[in-house]
Amino acid sequence: MHTPSETARQMVAPGKGILAMDESNATCNKRFASLGIEQSFELRRRYRQLLITTPGLSKFASGAILYDETLRQTTDDGTPFPKVLEG
Repeated sequence: MHTPSETARQMVAPGKGILAMDESNATCNKRFASLGIEQSFELRRRYRQLLITTPGLSKFASGAILYDETLRQTTDDGTPFPKVLEG
């Protein structure tokens, strides 16, 4: 278990940033609509899955801000998104 200070230091590591995945369903749906993409729970899940399973993501992101729906979503194999981001 890391102390809060250690966690904070890791989050601001040089060359890394925080992945902001906290857009609401309404905002995500507007983005999809502007691109002609159907607005659905499943397509939002697949979009977010694409982001969090990007190879090498941990080299560039030290943390992620998640929207409520995202906290409850899982990958195709059933792994909760927060668990994927821990790795």
